[in-house]
Amino acid sequence: MPCGKRNTLHGEKTAVVNSAILFSQVLLPLLIAAHAAAAEPLPAGEVKAALSKAVAFFRDEVAVEGGYVWRYSHDLSKREGEGKVGDSTIWVQPPATPSVGEALVDVYELTGQRQYLDAARQSAMALVRGQLHSGGWAARIEFDPAARRRYAYRVDGRPSSKARNVSSLDDDKTQSAARFLMRYDAASKFKDDAIHRAAVAAVNSLLAAQFPNGGWPQGYRGPPDGEFPVKRAAYRDDGQHTRAKAYWDLYTLNDNLISDMIDTLLAAAETYDEDRYRAAALAGGDFLILAQMPEPQPGWAQQYDYEMHPCWARKFEPPAISGGESQRVMTTLMDLYEQTGRRKYLKPIPAALAYYRRSLLPDGRLARFYELKTNRPLYFTKDYQLTYSDKDLPTHYGFIVSSKLERIERRYKSLKAEPWSPPAQQNRPAARPSEESVRRVLDALDSRGAWVEAGRLRYWGKDDSTRRIIDPRTFATNVRILARYLQRK
Repeated sequence: MPCGKRNTLHGEKTAVVNSAILFSQVLLPLLIAAHAAAAEPLPAGEVKAALSKAVAFFRDEVAVEGGYVWRYSHDLSKREGEGKVGDSTIWVQPPATPSVGEALVDVYELTGQRQYLDAARQSAMALVRGQLHSGGWAARIEFDPAARRRYAYRVDGRPSSKARNVSSLDDDKTQSAARFLMRYDAASKFKDDAIHRAAVAAVNSLLAAQFPNGGWPQGYRGPPDGEFPVKRAAYRDDGQHTRAKAYWDLYTLNDNLISDMIDTLLAAAETYDEDRYRAAALAGGDFLILAQMPEPQPGWAQQYDYEMHPCWARKFEPPAISGGESQRVMTTLMDLYEQTGRRKYLKPIPAALAYYRRSLLPDGRLARFYELKTNRPLYFTKDYQLTYSDKDLPTHYGFIVSSKLERIERRYKSLKAEPWSPPAQQNRPAARPSEESVRRVLDALDSRGAWVEAGRLRYWGKDDSTRRIIDPRTFATNVRILARYLQRK
C-alpha cells in the first residue's frame, strides 16, 4: 500500500477515535445533564412567582380601571377593540374584560390565593361601572367624565334622555359580562353587595327582554313593547323581504346570540338556584324549535321578523338559511336535552343534519348563507353586491364556514342511543398540564411579566410597533396552565 494511502487511513482512524472521546467525555455528559434537568420537576416556587408576576403586570400595567381591550402593542402604547381605543376606554366583548376576569377567578379557585380573586374583583367593578340602566352592557365602557355622559350608566344616577341605554346581546357582550359577574359572585360567597346586585340586575333584565315566543332581540332598552304572536318559522308567500329600519329589535340568532343566552341563563339557574332562570332558558330552546324552517330547508336563519319570516339585518346579512349559526343551534338543543331529558329538543336535529349534508360545498365546508327555497349559496362582493359567486368576498366576515356535522351527528347518535339520566355535578379537577407545556409558558414570559407574541394591531397601520402584541387570550390561556400546575390537591 502506498505510504500516502496508509497515512490517510491512519488520520481517519485517529479522527474517529477523537470524535468518540469528545462525545463520551464532553457531549454525552451534557446530554445526560440536559435530560436530567428536563426530567426534574419544575420548582413550584418558580411557577408561583411567574404566575404572580404575570397577573400583577396585567392588573397594574395593562388594565384601565380593572378592564381590558382586545389587543395591545408590545409596549402598551397602542390599544384596540373593534377600532382604536384610548387609555380611558375598556371593552366588554370577549376576549376583553369578562374573559380576563373569568380567567382570574379560575386561577383563584385552582390556587386558593386571594390576590387573584382581588384582581378579578377589579375587573368585576369595571363592569359594574359600565352597566347600563337597561341592565346590560354596550360594546365599550368609558371612564372619561365627558365620554361617560353619552351612556346611561346605572352607577351615575339619572341619565339624560339622549344617553345611550341599549344593552347589546350581539357577540356575547351582555351575556359574557353577566356570566363573569355570577362567577365572581359565587367565588366571593355572595358577600360583595355591589357585584351581587349588578349580576342579579343583569340576569333579571335578560328575562324582561325575552319575547313571548322565547326569543330575544339583538339589543334592548327594556321589555318588548307590542303584540308578538307565537308562530312557527315560514317562507313569505310573496317572497318580498323588506329591510327593517331597526333590525336589532327583531328575533336574532346571529353570532349565536340565543345559544349564548341559554348558556347564561342555565348558569344563572345553577348559581342562584332560581327556577325562573331555568324556565327562561328552556323557553329559549322552544324558540329554536319554532325557528326551524320547513322543508326543503329545515335549518335556521340568522334573523326573523315578528311573523317569523327570515329577514334582512345588515347590508351583507340577507334573508337566508344559515350554515353557521345553525350548527351551534343543534349543539344547544342537545345541551338542553342533556339538561332535561325532553326529547323534543332532539327532534329537529335529524332533518337539519340531512339538509346540511345535502348543502355541503365541494370542499366540504358550508356557505354562511343559502338562498331561500333554491338553496343556492349566497355571497357578497367587496362592494356589497349580492352574488352567487365566491370570487370577490369581503374579508371582514366569514361567508364560508367549517362543517362540524360529523361531530354533531356522533353526539346526536350517542344521546339517542343511551337512556337519559340527570347531568352529574362537574367537580372533577382540571387535568394537570405537562411540565413541558409549563416550561414553554415560563420561557415565553418576559422580564416585565408579559407574554409578547407575533401578531398585528388591525387599526393602527403597519409600522413595526403594531406587529408584536400582547393578547388577553394568551394571558388567559397561560395563567390557567400555570394555575392548573399548582392546583390544590
